Amino acid sequence: MAGHDQTIGSFLWRAERLYPDTEIVARTHDGIERYDYATYADRTRQLANALEASGIEAGDRVATVSWNHHRHFETYFGVPNTGAQLHTINPLLPDEHVQYIVENAGDRLVFVDPSLVEKLESAYDADAFASVEQFVVMGEAVPETSLDPVTDYESFVGEQEPSYEWPELDEDQRAGMCYTSGTTGRPKGVEYTQQMLWSHTMATLTPQGLDIDDGDVVMPVVPMFHVNAWGMPFSLTAAGAKHVYPGPSPDPEDLARLIEDEGVTFTAGVPTVWMGVLEYARENDLDFDSLERVMVGGAAAPKSLIRAFDEEFDVTMLQGWGMTELSPVGTLSHLKDGMEDWDAERKYEKRQKQGLVLPGLEFRVVDDDGEEVPWNGEDFGELYIRGPWVTDSYFERPEADETDFEGSWLKTGDVVSVDEDGYVKIVDRAKDVIKSGGEWISSVELENALMAHDAVSEAAVVGVPHERWQERPAAFVVLADEVGVDRDEVKAELVNLIREDYPKWWVPDATLFIDEVPKTATGKFDKKRLRDEYGDESLVADEAPDER
Repeated sequence: MAGHDQTIGSFLWRAERLYPDTEIVARTHDGIERYDYATYADRTRQLANALEASGIEAGDRVATVSWNHHRHFETYFGVPNTGAQLHTINPLLPDEHVQYIVENAGDRLVFVDPSLVEKLESAYDADAFASVEQFVVMGEAVPETSLDPVTDYESFVGEQEPSYEWPELDEDQRAGMCYTSGTTGRPKGVEYTQQMLWSHTMATLTPQGLDIDDGDVVMPVVPMFHVNAWGMPFSLTAAGAKHVYPGPSPDPEDLARLIEDEGVTFTAGVPTVWMGVLEYARENDLDFDSLERVMVGGAAAPKSLIRAFDEEFDVTMLQGWGMTELSPVGTLSHLKDGMEDWDAERKYEKRQKQGLVLPGLEFRVVDDDGEEVPWNGEDFGELYIRGPWVTDSYFERPEADETDFEGSWLKTGDVVSVDEDGYVKIVDRAKDVIKSGGEWISSVELENALMAHDAVSEAAVVGVPHERWQERPAAFVVLADEVGVDRDEVKAELVNLIREDYPKWWVPDATLFIDEVPKTATGKFDKKRLRDEYGDESLVADEAPDER
């Protein structure tokens, strides 16, 4: 029935009417900006009028190249509620990937953050950007730029009326779009329908999801250009929660100040963010009284980080897993009823896993022979998943559709095990698992073991070629502090850490100390760069692993 489809417009309708005075706060280039849901709703309608005046129609794609702030948030409802499609672009991607993405998507209008104008100029190519008719700088003025035609955001929306009749949309209408990071080839476009975003939001609002309510103050640190900031702008609006956006390139001090000044109760980002915040909080004797929980994803959080937030701040760190193709959240590491009575170490073992699948999703784990893997916490295989917010195809990539899907199942490329309680644990990415002498070695497990050492801030493990054993693990370690550290002693202690819990042949053949682990455009460890820079056969030992 018309008007009863599962669309995200109902979230804004509810927030404006039930929580008109609830704040939306943003750290911007010009300082802290704040307004309420009532004003936000008016500005989204002004934006909708501006888009219509610019000739944007249902089905057109409108791109953003921007950080987390209120103007970017306005596009989250102002664009898809008109029937157009919001396409968030990662500004950290290489120029050639940005060119490919804009050309492939056929974006008609591009919103760009003032601090990212230079980046967009660098990526600009007349042929790749041929579809783009307008650039809008998300501020009150336009810096000197070669982008043309260009205007500033406030001029674009400011003269428009704050009234607009939102169209009744079909739940199959394309509402969003995001491209994968393209670390193993060209980025792949993933489209999100209104129904996908609606159902993802409903699942994340449950207690087994993010459990957000109208009393929460939430700061999404995960970028809004990366899978809709894990869907949080939609979830917060649906719940009527207060939004806090950390703005351009926040450092640990910026995040800590926002947590304390705004009373943040819940926040989310990749583990490296919270490692920096933890170090800053320790150095400045902060207590984070308001903060209750932190969601971490994008990479596995080491047990030491989960324990530190527990013991030092009484903050629960919630591990999660997802993908661009999942809109993106798939699992979260909540403890089941009764597990709170377990001893601390047993609980940490559960919470360090990627957790339980969200209500509404189904998964199975398949080995190399296509057989399902038992839930015993030991056997592992590739994770297949399906559900109402899981994509079933890529945008104009039929060759990827043939390899990445099997019927209704998405083949995630993640190698996992599942324990008797149903907790999923990422063993590795299929491309990163190390195959040595006919056995598999998990780079993720080794990294977590290495980062459990107090002297280590980051660690990445990759497989490098070996004439006899096919591959052997090599570890790349970043020290938390060089002062007074004996590297040989640390190296020996790291070897002993691994030997305590894993077979001898899991011990890396080489441990190299580096200044920083290279990161991908989404903040994950860039193991491809490590392999390219260091991964030749001279790096690993000649002796057999079992002869040590």
